[in-house]
Amino acid sequence: MKHVSFIASALIVLSFNCKNNPEKVVETASTSSNELHETINNEEIKIIPINHATMVLSHIDQVVYVDPVGGIEAFSGQEQPDYILITDIHGDHLDPTTLENMALESTTLIVPQAVKEKLPEIKAKEIIVMNNGDTQDLGPFSIEAIPMYNLREEALKFHEKGRGNGYVLNWNNQRIYISGDTEDIPEMRNLKDIDIAFVCMNLPYTMTVESAASAVLDFKPKKVYPYHYRGKDGMSDVDKFKSIVNKANPNIETVQLIWYK
Repeated sequence: MKHVSFIASALIVLSFNCKNNPEKVVETASTSSNELHETINNEEIKIIPINHATMVLSHIDQVVYVDPVGGIEAFSGQEQPDYILITDIHGDHLDPTTLENMALESTTLIVPQAVKEKLPEIKAKEIIVMNNGDTQDLGPFSIEAIPMYNLREEALKFHEKGRGNGYVLNWNNQRIYISGDTEDIPEMRNLKDIDIAFVCMNLPYTMTVESAASAVLDFKPKKVYPYHYRGKDGMSDVDKFKSIVNKANPNIETVQLIWYK
């Protein structure tokens, strides 16, 4: 990121993370609204949390936006995306206005069919539709579309099976899982060899922290990043999630980034 703020609070964040987080903090930077974000270097793949379900991933000269919402100003200072992944049709994953205001002539969008049907008229390089179970080799990385859906009877109305996609990126010899909106489905529990996992946990829309922790303990990623944890009644208890995971399997590293301001 280009606008680095060396205010006192930034120095405190930098000092705290260097001492307590085994990952290297590349920079603390301010957005256009002067709110701090952390950019983590995870074996040369940078992870930049934007908000809730929205993030930027980059490696060398390839940049991926995941569920870009919040207006073009949310991406102030970010590099242009080579790829955009969209998981579902809901407004915290698909924001037509944000897409319309982006220069996407050199960007490939990867979306489920339900999202394709709701996209505005945009001039993108390419739009690739992926259904659950599909794989694509894109050159810089390959990608798998993973199911995402609800299990609880009272939540089936939120995310039906087959509509949205989670994704696994095979990138820089790492497997990166992005859950999208889901519960602790068998397809998540049966994932193999995941290096980095972004796992949602918010009620009533996805799942409890206990269910998320149980699934993570089944598929055993090397690192798990709680994200998408703001629910109807506030924030989920990600500290409790971390405690459950760490107590049962201390080899799984739980990493907390700043997703909300």
